[in-house]
Amino acid sequence: MLNGSICELLGIDYPVIQGGMAWVSDAGLAAAVSKAGGLGVIAAGNAPPEWVSEQIDLVREQTDKPFGLNVMLLSPNAKDVAELACTKRVPVVTTGAGDPSQYISRWKNAGCLVAPVVASRALAVILQKRGVDFIIAEGSEAGGHIGELTTMVLVPNVVRSVKLPVVAAGGICDAQTVAAAFCLGAKGVQVGTRFLLAKECAVHEEYKARVIKARDIDSKVTGRVTGHPVRILRSPLARKLAQVEYEEDAVKKLEMLGEGSLQRAVQCGDKESGSFMAGQCACLIDRIQPAAEIIAELFDETRLREICGRVFKD
Repeated sequence: MLNGSICELLGIDYPVIQGGMAWVSDAGLAAAVSKAGGLGVIAAGNAPPEWVSEQIDLVREQTDKPFGLNVMLLSPNAKDVAELACTKRVPVVTTGAGDPSQYISRWKNAGCLVAPVVASRALAVILQKRGVDFIIAEGSEAGGHIGELTTMVLVPNVVRSVKLPVVAAGGICDAQTVAAAFCLGAKGVQVGTRFLLAKECAVHEEYKARVIKARDIDSKVTGRVTGHPVRILRSPLARKLAQVEYEEDAVKKLEMLGEGSLQRAVQCGDKESGSFMAGQCACLIDRIQPAAEIIAELFDETRLREICGRVFKD
């Protein structure tokens, strides 16, 4: 169960990829996850290429284990970061918020493994033809930029539609949800929200406190009218976003409210204008732990066998 195609492909011990969370997934968190046997990921987000380059070097100073770089395709710096992945020979490139087709051949020629995050079967099929190495199918339970389909529907639909390994993302935070992902046909999982509570995660303490306190009704989807909806936790900013969602010039107003809001949440814990992005599973996690301990709990093989055995026995 734990030593399947994803582990062999990536050279890791556990089939888990740390989500590429902008302003969150830095070298410290990525290195901790990679050293613990998963695939740590640096998130480029909207950061300048110079910062991304520095983070790549910092990871390599801390570990010789494989790691990844997430390229956010909506970023104005996407082209430069995509090229940086080649020049720095990043082992794995994951992508989000778009179609990475224009970059795939360049990454492959540079020796990078490529894994797009997709929210639909159609994009998964297209990108298989473009030559990606595996697919990350992310359901709408996830935090940050999301699609419409839930993990329960998206993952099996992608699994039966492509011949590549599929990694499940969205709502995965413990051994039960890992087991569920395997049952849906996934070969691995991507985990974001739970790593917000990793000891090595450098987000502001206010951010961590909000994740710990989150209830099941505190996760809100904002910005649907823009075509790029984002899941965040309940906050004054979330209420303001909801108020202007369908007003005249809504897109412009949403962009103005959202500009810099994630950075303010991550670095300053800004209670009024910060965007505290987190998945629906925030209500299921309640403590700060080292990344290695989180991974050990996700893949406690005795627990996984117990869960799967109980399900099929019942």
